[in-house]
Amino acid sequence: MENNRGSKNGIDWKRYLKSGDRIFIGSNAAVPNALVDQLIDEQATALNDIEVVHILTLGENRWAQKKFQETFTLNALFLGSGTREAVHEGYADYTPCFLSEIPSLFRDKTLPIDVALITVSPPDPHGYCSLGVSVDVVHAAASSARFVIAQINDHMPFTMGDSFIHINEIDAYYEASQPLPELPPVKLDPVTKKIGEYVALLIEDGATLQMGIGKIPDAVLNSLHHHRDLGIHTEMFSDGVIELMQKGIINNSRKSIHRHKAVTSFCIGTKTLYDFVHKHPHVDFHPSEYVNNPSVIAQNEKMVSINSAIEVDLTGQVVADSVGYRFFSGIGGQVDFIRGASMSRGGCPIIALPSTAKKGSVSRIVPFITEGSGVVTSRGDVHYVVTEYGIATLRGQSIRERALELIQIAHPDFREQLLSRVREQYWVPQYTKKEPTLVPELGSVEIRKIRLSDGQTYFMRPLHSSDERRLQEFFYSHNAETLMLRYRHQPKQMSREKAHSLVNVDQTRDLALCLTERQGPKQEIHAVGRYFYLEQENLAEVAFVVRESKRGTGMATVLLCQMMQIAQKRGVGKMLAYVRRDNRAMLHIFENYEFIRQASDSTDEVVLCRMIEPDPQDPEPICEDA
Repeated sequence: MENNRGSKNGIDWKRYLKSGDRIFIGSNAAVPNALVDQLIDEQATALNDIEVVHILTLGENRWAQKKFQETFTLNALFLGSGTREAVHEGYADYTPCFLSEIPSLFRDKTLPIDVALITVSPPDPHGYCSLGVSVDVVHAAASSARFVIAQINDHMPFTMGDSFIHINEIDAYYEASQPLPELPPVKLDPVTKKIGEYVALLIEDGATLQMGIGKIPDAVLNSLHHHRDLGIHTEMFSDGVIELMQKGIINNSRKSIHRHKAVTSFCIGTKTLYDFVHKHPHVDFHPSEYVNNPSVIAQNEKMVSINSAIEVDLTGQVVADSVGYRFFSGIGGQVDFIRGASMSRGGCPIIALPSTAKKGSVSRIVPFITEGSGVVTSRGDVHYVVTEYGIATLRGQSIRERALELIQIAHPDFREQLLSRVREQYWVPQYTKKEPTLVPELGSVEIRKIRLSDGQTYFMRPLHSSDERRLQEFFYSHNAETLMLRYRHQPKQMSREKAHSLVNVDQTRDLALCLTERQGPKQEIHAVGRYFYLEQENLAEVAFVVRESKRGTGMATVLLCQMMQIAQKRGVGKMLAYVRRDNRAMLHIFENYEFIRQASDSTDEVVLCRMIEPDPQDPEPICEDA
């Protein structure tokens, strides 16, 4: 392949490039490193003030080195290794922008491109090269630049979709075989595994996913092996997708658009991934202006967006591109997908992050954002925040409720401090005195998905301080009969303060569990089970209430079984229940679990008791989960 436009020998740079021009360098794993090396080695002393624009670039990033600052002026649209250091030291610039809008900067000449340096695959028999693993903003840069200079690399996969450029559209090319940069899969630690499990609880069968690269996306993918009919519409993906596609868990069969196709704009990973996407008929690469367009994203029903953050404040503001005054990465596609997912029918925009940084010494849930940090995703955009301590639901929540939700998922070492700081702003009443506590007996993930006899899926979890309003709504849903059966009289009011006292429980001593139903961010409490521990007698007094419309589904049975197991693990000696004689259904549930009627002076009430055997070293379960 040799003609006057290119060869294996090099490029006639003087023909295409002059001092003061702006060049674009290809993205991510598709940096034309051999081409850039040739440019630097041959022209570094002959050219001046060449502005270089690009998003994330993997590799040595030689143009960003300080010794070349007279030749190259870096204007990065997303930062990575090498470029963030250049910006921090003050000899390079960072331009924040949404990934979906970067192509328009090139096309409307806000940032006109003189020369686009890109990597492509060898041409097919029809003369078409593929942009390979990075279509993203490369497509727009190549179509709007005055000149396109390509490194033809036989290691570049030939990817499908809107990823092609004809050899005649390339002004000059240089043939150079180079392996693509690889990012090996990361080893999952216990924190990210738990985050992945919590995020997976929010993902329904048939959902379409967007995720990035790194520990958290890999942990989420690792937790999806029992899901069905998932789809992909994402700006990028990595090796974690391969196994799920091979097993048919990700089959794209229920997507609203591009059915049976995984849609992306770039991928980064190992050679295994690059081989996987090569000519794959069910993986389509499209430009960022399409893949990241919120209105396109929103066309996918049940669109799930999973993005991370550096810190989240107690109102829900998300910092993702800077650590104080130091810029770290970029806006990227986070807002594009958060907004697209929020507009999707059944959509689920998620921010997922570890609760701490710097080996646990710093909370990433903060009372206010660090000085100098910028808000990437506004408090109005955030629906869910997930850490290894659970799920905070923010959509439709007041500032006070958001603060309580986020404190609930903060690291326990910082909860009291966060509550004290937020109380200074009068976001929570003074009667909110206890920081949330854990129920370690539930295991590392405190939420369990349960399918009951009515065919519906519910979530069993501890009651949280932020359930105050939900408990009020639950109380006011009861009819007079339910109130009499549960409270032995008919209370007329459940004040906010009373509701808070019932949800703000020291779960290390007493226990309060609930069964909820989720419809997006909306949660309804359908059943509450609790026990009050009496230390002197080493007994727990048990009580339940179930929504009238959900009786007979097994909710009380599930909660009783779970509380008996926890009581056994805690060494509680016996459990006691007071039940009205006319509450036959509840009497049956207790007696089914070997609660024995005790002598009682009351004609209206039955006292039931069950001894709890100590938890042996290798115990038989005290009851089988319903």
